[in-house]
Amino acid sequence: MRSIRTVAALAMAAVGLTAALTTVPSTPAMAAPGAVTWSDDFNGPAGAAPDASRWRYDVGGSGWGNNELQYYTTSTRNAALDGNGNLVITARKENPAGYNCWYGSCQYTSARLLTNGTFAQAYGRFEARIKVPRGQGLWPAFWMLGNDIGTNPWPNSGEIDIMENVGYAPSTVWGTLHGPGYSGGNGIGASTSLPGGQALADAFHTFTVDWAPDSITWYLDGVAYSRKTPADAGGNRWVFDHPFFMIMNVAVGGNWPGSPDGSTTFPQTMTIDYVRVQAWDNGGGGTGGGQIVGYGDKCVDVAGANTANGTAVQLWTCNGTAAQRWTWNADGSVRALGKCLDVTSGSTANGAKVQLWDCNGTGAQKWVFSSAGDIVNPQANKCLDATGPSSADGTRLQIWECGGTANQKWRR
Repeated sequence: MRSIRTVAALAMAAVGLTAALTTVPSTPAMAAPGAVTWSDDFNGPAGAAPDASRWRYDVGGSGWGNNELQYYTTSTRNAALDGNGNLVITARKENPAGYNCWYGSCQYTSARLLTNGTFAQAYGRFEARIKVPRGQGLWPAFWMLGNDIGTNPWPNSGEIDIMENVGYAPSTVWGTLHGPGYSGGNGIGASTSLPGGQALADAFHTFTVDWAPDSITWYLDGVAYSRKTPADAGGNRWVFDHPFFMIMNVAVGGNWPGSPDGSTTFPQTMTIDYVRVQAWDNGGGGTGGGQIVGYGDKCVDVAGANTANGTAVQLWTCNGTAAQRWTWNADGSVRALGKCLDVTSGSTANGAKVQLWDCNGTGAQKWVFSSAGDIVNPQANKCLDATGPSSADGTRLQIWECGGTANQKWRR
C-alpha cells in the first residue's frame, strides 16, 4: 500500500502521499498479454475460506507501520467466498477473541491475503475486478511487494500499488511505486477519479497494471491513467526487475485515511470477482531473452552451445549467441536453448555446480534476481557464484553462501 507496509513481522514506517492526476504519455510498442500464469475466480460454496494453495494470511494488530486500527485475522468472518464467484473481505467493528492491538484492545477486525510463498512473477499484466468498501477511515488496497523482502528490506525490494482508495475520497484511485529514494511520502504515483461524483464503491471496477522491464502502466476500467519509467526514479535505482507477490486487504484507520467517525457504518466489504496474472506473449511465457553479465563483464554461457543434459554453465566473453540468451519465466525458471539453469543433483551445498538440464519444475531450477544484483536459488538459499573467484573464459558457475562479493553480482 502507498504508505510503508509490512509483510509477516517486517516492521516499516510510513507517511501518506497526495498524488496528482497525470496524463499518460504515448507508450512504446509492448508485447500483448499472453498466457494466464495465475488466476483465482473464487468459485466455491458460500462461507468457504480462500484457496489455501493460492493465498496466505498476514495476522495481527501491530498497526502495520501506519497506525492502522484493525486486527487482521484468518477467520471466515473476515475473508470468505460468497458462493457467487466472489471473495469478500469484511471489516467489522468487533473484537470477538480479545485481540490486542498497538493501542490496546482492538476495535476492528479485517483480513489481509497474500501470495507470498505461493506465487510471484516478474513482468506481465496483473488485474483484479473489485468493488471497494465505503466510509470514512476505510482503506482498501490491491498491491505487490518484491519477493526478496525477507532478505532485502523494504523499500529496496520494491512495492507496486495497483489500487488504493481512502474513504474520504470515494471517487479516486491511486497507483504508486516505492523504492530506494522514492518511498513513503516520496513514492512515484498518480491518481484518477470517476466522473460526475460517482463512487468506486457503487459498482465493480477493474484495476490493472502492465509491467514491463522499462515501464509500469496503470489502468482503471481499461483506461490508462499513469505510466512510470526508470527516468521517473530521479536517478535512484529502478528496483522493478524481479518477481513480486500480490496482496489484498482492507485496513481501518491509519495515517492516510484517518479514523472512522460517526458517519462510518460497519461491516464494510471489499468484494473481489477475480484476480488474474498474464505473462507477455513473447513465445516462451518469460520476459524475453537477454544476456546475464557478471564477474569481469563476462556472460553466463552454456558451454559449446551444447543442449545435452549436464552441460556446464560457465562464464564466457559476451558474444550475443543463443548460448547466452536467457529468459526469466513466471515459474521461476531461467532458460536457454530450450532447457533450464539447474543445480546439479538438486544439491544445496556450497560448491554445487550449475548446469543445463531438462526443465522439470523442481527447486533446483528456481531462481530469484534480487534488486541487489544477486541470483538466488531459494531451495538452497545460496547465490549463483563464479568459482575461484575467476573471470577467465570457461570459469564454472556454482552456488555458494551469499556474501555480496563481486563474483556473485549480476546484471541483465
